[in-house]
Amino acid sequence: MEPGSVENLSIVYRSRDFLVVNKHWDVRIDSKAWRETLTLQKQLRFCHQLDFSTSGALCVALNKAAAGSAYRCFKERRVTKAYLALLRGHIQESRVTISHAIGRNSTEGRAHTMCIEGSQGCENPKPSLTDLVVLEHGLYAGDPVSKVLLKPLTGRTHQLRVHCSALGHPVVGDLTYGEVSGREDRPFRMMLHAFYLRIPTDTECVEVCTPDPFLPSLDACWSPHTLLQSLDQLVQALRATPDPDPEDRGPRPGSPSALLPGPGRPPPPPTKPPETEAQRGPCLQWLSEWTLEPDS
Repeated sequence: MEPGSVENLSIVYRSRDFLVVNKHWDVRIDSKAWRETLTLQKQLRFCHQLDFSTSGALCVALNKAAAGSAYRCFKERRVTKAYLALLRGHIQESRVTISHAIGRNSTEGRAHTMCIEGSQGCENPKPSLTDLVVLEHGLYAGDPVSKVLLKPLTGRTHQLRVHCSALGHPVVGDLTYGEVSGREDRPFRMMLHAFYLRIPTDTECVEVCTPDPFLPSLDACWSPHTLLQSLDQLVQALRATPDPDPEDRGPRPGSPSALLPGPGRPPPPPTKPPETEAQRGPCLQWLSEWTLEPDS
């Protein structure tokens, strides 16, 4: 790939305060490695993170005031995110809520990975909640695969990948949390894509829906055969639901999470404690140190 610039980035939203780019699956956001010459950090300053091999919507603030307003939305859990993924196997339920607590893996050789509560070496697990809606069943390179929409209701590191793996349906192409039986040699990428993003800041609502990359016309290995849920209908539901009040930490009514069956649904994770000065300090320092243009 050519080194990026604002001119050749795939921009899906642009205003005076924000950009949202459709991140390529093979570009890191940042890196400390000398060999990584192409990273988004060299071009932009971003409001949140995506894993290296995850593609899709990534929001960039263009000034300190915008960065602060976006930070508050993330802090107050008012941001709506939804991802598309191809998962191994045919998931029989149409909708699933995954509620495994996630912690850091202290096992030797796995220090940079996460794990679910109860597994060996899992330290400091925190409540984590993901809603999953099955869109299609099909085959990828001849193996059974489900295309799904994933909506994280918490924001743990590697949450979607860990939750899908714990469900027994890892993301196709995920070499960290996927299967190690040699079935991951066909995908050219990890099949996880940040599809929908809404950040309701005080001055504007940043809302984008990126193109679906998991289509047979784009990847001949993917062959869907059974449609279970219309993606367009889910997008309409996401767009039609009101933004939550800053004090409301639960899922919004009408969102895919609220459409899940009531009985057996686990309660939402407990409200986060107030931010401490020690936690707030690094963010305020970050906001004060960068801007892409002088503040007036």
